This record gives sequence, C-alpha cells and structure tokens, in this order.
Amino acid sequence: MILWGYLTISYQTLLFLVFNVFAPSLTEISYEDLKALMAKSEKLLLVDVRTKEEVDKGRIPGSIHIHVDSVEAAFALEPEEFKAKFGVTKPPLDAPELVLYCQMGMRGGRATSKAQELGYVNASNYKGGYKEWSAKEGN
Repeated sequence: MILWGYLTISYQTLLFLVFNVFAPSLTEISYEDLKALMAKSEKLLLVDVRTKEEVDKGRIPGSIHIHVDSVEAAFALEPEEFKAKFGVTKPPLDAPELVLYCQMGMRGGRATSKAQELGYVNASNYKGGYKEWSAKEGN
C-alpha cells in the first residue's frame, strides 16, 4: 500500500497505472494473434526474454532466447554480430513481425518497451506469455 497525502493505492493499481496509463504505446498481441502470425509469416522474430532455466523447461517453437536484461545490448549489435550470436537475421527497425514474450507478460512488456525505445516501432509483447502458450498448447 502506498500513501500519498490522502491518496491510498495498492501495489497492483500502481503497476496497472505504470504499464497501462503512463506507457500506452506498448503494443500487445493475444494468443490468437500470435498463432495467426506464426502461420502466415516467415519473417517473424519471436524473442523469449525469460531466464535460461525457464527456457530450458520449454519455449514457444521458433523463438530465440535473449534475456530481458540483454535486450538493449542485443538489439544494438551490428547485423553481422546479431546473426553470429543468435543465428537469425537482425530485424530492421520497421520490422512488422517482432514479438517478445516472457512467462506471464511483465518482463515481455519491459523488453518490448526497450525495443521500442531503440527504434523498433512495431515491436509487440505477447501478453499471455509462455504460461498461456503452454496451457493452450497442452504442454
């Protein structure tokens, strides 16, 4: 609970305000949107920003792993360095198919915001994260 004069708000409300009101440019996609994008796009870059231990337990097929704390440095790499490190072509800043995700959406949102700050204007957060994916895919 946070007290500001006469205003009292919960931690959950504060998080909602920070991530939904004060950062409205964050683009999120649903499970259905991601499935459709995976089916139609060969250019999709899907980035798992969870820890290595989490990724080792399961991941969305076709995703690459870049820890949330490394997103800024990774996307700042030169294209040749990015390809050598991650095995895929570095997306252009206007790539329409760049999706980041984590376990439940919070770290994915942070990583997506970081990518947007770097100029990836169409970066999206898969808001359901791996938790929703594995539940819907039966993993």
